[in-house]
Amino acid sequence: MADGTHPMIGVVDYGAGNLRSVTNALRRLELPFTTCEQAGALQSCNRIILPGVGHFGAAARQLQKTGMATELVRLADEGRPIIGICLGMQLLFESSDEDLAVPGLALMRGGSRRLDGETVPHMGWNTVRWGDDPTPHYVYFAHGYEVRSDDAALIAATAPYEGRPMVAAVQRGAILGMQFHPEKSGDYGLDLIRRFAVC
Repeated sequence: MADGTHPMIGVVDYGAGNLRSVTNALRRLELPFTTCEQAGALQSCNRIILPGVGHFGAAARQLQKTGMATELVRLADEGRPIIGICLGMQLLFESSDEDLAVPGLALMRGGSRRLDGETVPHMGWNTVRWGDDPTPHYVYFAHGYEVRSDDAALIAATAPYEGRPMVAAVQRGAILGMQFHPEKSGDYGLDLIRRFAVC
């Protein structure tokens, strides 16, 4: 239960690979959370985390099947803070080349495409720079697709990938997406989750 200091965080459970690592991080931070497998469970949550490691199409179809896709869009329209992690970030967008037959949540304009570099997947520690903070911070990545959008205002942070900047985080209002895994990024990553919980 929420304790009056921290709001209840709903962690969307649609079979994503990093659900346990996210909930373990919330336990370490002593933040109240509940896992949500159906749309109705999201309504009582003040913050929502959409985690993800896996296949875009399978994840998007499961969100549709459970009614959570429609509910997430409704809550986002109401201004409910939502954070998407890795695949969860990609699901915030309209589509992915990984499976063009099923749409994303379309909360942001654009989509994800397979990384076109020599190192795929992009896995391990890398630096990330936020637009308002030029200081590099080390975070952990594990992904084979990257977000592309022609809306430059969405891009909140970038990371270097084979000589070019890659989108590492996006934001639109109360919706935040991180391509990296804050729950696996040490004290810095845990602090990002903590700040999301009290924003």
